[in-house]
Amino acid sequence: MAHSTDGAPDDAPATRTRRSRNLERDNGWIVVCRIVFYPLTALLGRRRFRGMEHLQVPAGALLVANHVSHLDPVYDAVYVRKAGRWPHFMAKASIWKVPGVGTLMRGARQIPVERSGGAGQQSLQPAIVALNAGRIVVIYPDGTITRDPDTWPMRPKAGVAVLALAGDFPVIPVVNWGTQHVFVPYVKKGRFRPWPRKDVVVAAGPPIDLSAFRGREVDARLVRDVSLHIMGAVRDLLAEVRQEPAPQRFFVPPREPKPGRPSDDPTADPIGGPVAGEAPDEGTGTGA
Repeated sequence: MAHSTDGAPDDAPATRTRRSRNLERDNGWIVVCRIVFYPLTALLGRRRFRGMEHLQVPAGALLVANHVSHLDPVYDAVYVRKAGRWPHFMAKASIWKVPGVGTLMRGARQIPVERSGGAGQQSLQPAIVALNAGRIVVIYPDGTITRDPDTWPMRPKAGVAVLALAGDFPVIPVVNWGTQHVFVPYVKKGRFRPWPRKDVVVAAGPPIDLSAFRGREVDARLVRDVSLHIMGAVRDLLAEVRQEPAPQRFFVPPREPKPGRPSDDPTADPIGGPVAGEAPDEGTGTGA
């Protein structure tokens, strides 16, 4: 049976996607990423890419994704590039301090986010600039790999709403499923389980309708409502991929008290977690 370049059988219309010409030029570092990530993702799992057509527009877009494994950014990068675009991930600034990795992140034009000292909101500005310049920005609103016992998205951080309301660019839901079975989070032993080979799904849906929220004064309530609305779209798309009903409420992980911040104050953050200043437990993505 013939297969498409995405690893799906050619007679499987749900996973076959027409590839677009590259809308963004490669540089040397991006070529290195392609040389490494393309065969790596094909080796670790059977890629099942859906909905690439939603990314194939010559304009900026904010991709909002769930986070289930350390491998998500790798598969998401390949997915976005196969759609003809190049992803600009928002990631912990500490990664830039790792020798070699920091050079790669700078060369591949990724976006560092400071998550200490209240710098998270200011760290959103480079992402806004990238979006207005017509680039693809990827954010994981969970702020870390999900701790939901059933691997559903958690209640989102506020940064996703701030970005979504910063301009009139499309906000596109993206889901990852299967990477958590290849590289298992939150276990000390036996994390890496590539065999037998498993399906790894990355799927995008149509842009989220935010027309009801645009043009309104941006306050804590609006940020909360937009964040939950966006994450609800991601959760619903994940339910389609998983073919099972989604929970009605988002999981909220317990928060450790920090000096100067009451742990029992529900108004400390409009969506149940600080906008910045709380380092994620695992993963590379950040919800700012």
